[in-house]
Amino acid sequence: MHKSSISEDINAVLMRAKSAAARSGRNFSDITVLAASKTRNTREIIEALGGGITVFGENYIQEFLPKYEALTGFMSKGLSWHIIGHVQKNKVKYIIGKTDLIHSIDSLKLATRLNDRSASENIVANILIEVNVADEKTKNGVKIDGVYDLVKDLNYLSNLNLRGFMTMPPFGKGSRKCFKMLREILEDVNAKGMYREKLSTLSMGTSSDFEDAIEEGATIIRLGTVIFGERPLKNI
Repeated sequence: MHKSSISEDINAVLMRAKSAAARSGRNFSDITVLAASKTRNTREIIEALGGGITVFGENYIQEFLPKYEALTGFMSKGLSWHIIGHVQKNKVKYIIGKTDLIHSIDSLKLATRLNDRSASENIVANILIEVNVADEKTKNGVKIDGVYDLVKDLNYLSNLNLRGFMTMPPFGKGSRKCFKMLREILEDVNAKGMYREKLSTLSMGTSSDFEDAIEEGATIIRLGTVIFGERPLKNI
């Protein structure tokens, strides 16, 4: 049986994403396709880069750092790193200056630690608030009733630049409703002028539901298996 290459998979994904954008009257150029590269090796990342993907998202700091070091030479080819997994406060110091966007800010304490570290390095870090739209006990993220207070508090952290929101809906059900709710939160924040700048980024949609996410306004889709194939099973 023929195994498609990463480049072929990327082409197929881009066609689906462009169709979803067209169906919803959006410009595909407004959507960033992020390759979720957790557990993927540098060879796979380089192949995806050759296939036209430039933005890669990592979940674990300890896995991200060796890849970052190994692929520094590819920054000139447009390689960009995002952190899409939960960030522990004691790991903040390792990612400052190495990432273009952190998707997973879920508390004022974490934001303050990141702001202070960014200030000490004289940089401004771009962030998203992770929203637990479905209020799942097993997931990180701010509950909906806490989002507005956190947005307001972030106005006072001058070394952070809030761009928008991220969510990970329940697997297999209700994702479209969650995407719509997140878009409406962003629109509400902007309408009420809660943050010092207009928010424009919605990181939502993965391999199983990215077309729905695009139709509901996603500006970043986080794709893993549809680009790289299934992850190898761990040895038990």
